[in-house]
Amino acid sequence: MTIIDGKLISQQIKDELKEKTALLKEKGVEVTLAVILVGEDPASQVYVRNKKKACEYIGYRSLSYELPATTSQEELLKLIDELNNRKDVDGILVQMPVPEHINEKAVIDAIDPAKDVDGFHPMNVGALCIGEKGFVSCTPAGVIQLLKRGLPSDYSISGKECVIVGRSNIVGKPMSLLMLRENATVTVAHSRTKNLEEVCKRADILIAAVGRAGMITADHVKEGAVVIDVGINRNADGKLCGDVLYDEVKDKAFAITPVPGGVGPMTIAMLMNNCYEAALMHNADLLK
Repeated sequence: MTIIDGKLISQQIKDELKEKTALLKEKGVEVTLAVILVGEDPASQVYVRNKKKACEYIGYRSLSYELPATTSQEELLKLIDELNNRKDVDGILVQMPVPEHINEKAVIDAIDPAKDVDGFHPMNVGALCIGEKGFVSCTPAGVIQLLKRGLPSDYSISGKECVIVGRSNIVGKPMSLLMLRENATVTVAHSRTKNLEEVCKRADILIAAVGRAGMITADHVKEGAVVIDVGINRNADGKLCGDVLYDEVKDKAFAITPVPGGVGPMTIAMLMNNCYEAALMHNADLLK
């Protein structure tokens, strides 16, 4: 059984980006990410801190906008508009969730798709649907890298039966499109799927992204399957856990991601990768 180490793989990606960023700097290009946090949600503060740390490590410039929870939607959209128009900003990220009085969709729609490094803008989602170039949301992109870098080199996603449990716009749906792009045969299951155990048992690659602690048990897993756990939950003891009952499933799986230390670190690594790609796009003339 292989434990797919997201910390290690995300570090590899950040190290590769660090080298490429140093070369960009020599050509006079500085990758810049603007991060906006509205309110004081403790989990969001941790995420923002980790994103800033990653920028610092790779050599990106990060601009931080920490706004009070009382900020109006109009004020937030005005700031996004200013950042859209700034030539020196490559990526814009608004940390979700935003306070209730602000419409999340309006915020996502306001970000220039060419700076939408989260990959949430309808134009980027649409590009993914039809196989065109655009930013892919970071968690699903991270899962693809885990599968490509964390498994033996002769393992191929192509032709595998993949079951994704969860249909969210952020993970489940884009994940299904990315797996199709890799030539997997994809089933999207969810909380209303009949005979979920039977459906999951068909999977060579099982991706759990439903947000329910320990929902996937050994009974859901085919012997020798690859199990990717996207869930981040707290169990009854307040301990961090995934959607998969890890201790029960690991002996059945060919490979599995732990929680924490699996998919989580990859999300930030892929955000950093999107920022780098945005900088290449915005400075294409300079880099010819």
